[in-house]
Amino acid sequence: MSKLVIVGTVAFDAIETPFGKTDKILGGAATFIGLAASQFKVDSAIVSIVGGDFPKKYLELLESKNINTSGIEVVENGKTFFWSGRYHNDMNSRDTLITELNVLAEFNPVVPSNFKDAEIVMLGNLHPLTQMSVLDQMTSTPKLVILDTMNFWMDCALDDLHKVMKRIDVITINDEEARQLTGEYSLVVAARKIHSMGPKFVVIKKGEHGALLFHNDNVFYAPALPLEEVFDPTGAGDTFAGGFAGYIARTGDTSFENMKNAVIYGSTLASFCVEKFGTLRMEQLESQEVHQRLQQFKDLTQFEIELS
Repeated sequence: MSKLVIVGTVAFDAIETPFGKTDKILGGAATFIGLAASQFKVDSAIVSIVGGDFPKKYLELLESKNINTSGIEVVENGKTFFWSGRYHNDMNSRDTLITELNVLAEFNPVVPSNFKDAEIVMLGNLHPLTQMSVLDQMTSTPKLVILDTMNFWMDCALDDLHKVMKRIDVITINDEEARQLTGEYSLVVAARKIHSMGPKFVVIKKGEHGALLFHNDNVFYAPALPLEEVFDPTGAGDTFAGGFAGYIARTGDTSFENMKNAVIYGSTLASFCVEKFGTLRMEQLESQEVHQRLQQFKDLTQFEIELS
């Protein structure tokens, strides 16, 4: 089993969907990634920053999931990063209502000394320079570096994004971001272009339509499990990435064949995340439920056909 370092936001979210709305609740990319990865009982640490307004009970929750929080800086006189959004009826699009960087504006990540030799590094969605500073702190070359990013950084920090992409192994982005990054509509062509930018593996998330994994000329497609109800999509992409990273950390196998399994695990965990507001479903998730849903995935995609 490999150590896992997770870098990203630990935050407050306020969410509005057709099903209801919340006040400030626990959120942030690193939070969702960490909770998903905790399903694999791996030795993980979150590197992030919060303000003095961040409840200790949330840090205790993460610790209870065997997530090391010594890399989460607490700025006592500061405020925690806050995001508020409203989802449209189709749940595929949303409007950002409020973004308050607060202490995140001064974030200089510090990797805990006992995690500087981690084999797996998960770089959650942050400024590319912040992501690079984490790689610079590692005392040995990680076995696998996974990067998540978004169109915002393509708009305002593209050169820095290209620099960090040269140092990673896996990139996870959605289909819209893949097209923006490459200028290509075909995701197959886009993946090939992204390969040329550095990543050996390209994961393109397509929301309710599943995910694609590319490696050289190999392509794998994992569908999304058809759900009766999507309650809150917030954090689903980060949960996918956490499931992917957690499975790789547990198995220690970075082959394309094993990454197929990692994609399935990521998709499975993401299907739970959307069932309740915020992190609530992931906080309560039991391994038996995960196994049952994995069986559903298997039943959904397995078939026998004779080829003449």
